[in-house]
Amino acid sequence: MARPPRRLYRPAPMRPPTTLRRLALPALLVLALPLLAGAASQNVADIPRGHYVIDRKQSAVIAKVTHLDVSYFTVRFDDFDASFDYDPAHPENAHVEATVDPASLDANADYSRKFAEDFLSATRFARITFSSTQVTQVTPQLGTMTGNLTFLGVTRPVTFDVTFVGTGKTLLPPFLPTAGFSASTVIKRSDFGSSYLNNVVGDEVTLEIEGEFVRR
Repeated sequence: MARPPRRLYRPAPMRPPTTLRRLALPALLVLALPLLAGAASQNVADIPRGHYVIDRKQSAVIAKVTHLDVSYFTVRFDDFDASFDYDPAHPENAHVEATVDPASLDANADYSRKFAEDFLSATRFARITFSSTQVTQVTPQLGTMTGNLTFLGVTRPVTFDVTFVGTGKTLLPPFLPTAGFSASTVIKRSDFGSSYLNNVVGDEVTLEIEGEFVRR
């Protein structure tokens, strides 16, 4: 009986060096990501001194208000800016400035623009602003921030409860210092002259901010 022909072993062709380099770069990034994430610190004293600007892609400004006293209706604002100056030797001297475009109100519906006009008079008052006047550190992670909030042409003092989340560096070069905070407060919209649909929508508004800042 005839034997079947012997199969000759042929090694797989070697990849060109450029292809190997292309495959190696993503692999190195995957390995490096946990190391970079582990470099973050939850010690507020580790925030380097400097001027910080909010990264809008990693941040959010949200408002919640009761609807018919049975649920919370939530909207977000897509256009905002914020910055603060920080000195770890004197954290109490930190100063925060923030602006929000009321026309960027996003209710995840086609009536978002109408809500921006009805509730916030976005065409007449093109900016909501906040300027801090006092920052108080209560614990290493918790504090308060008092300042002047202006919208609908009315300025009133408000106090945010602030939680320090962490400080680290940006994911890609030049690896700039970053710092993240959560802040929340409750205001009465009637204090600023907003009474639209006050028999349907609650008077108290919860403002929630998630901010990631980069030193510039």
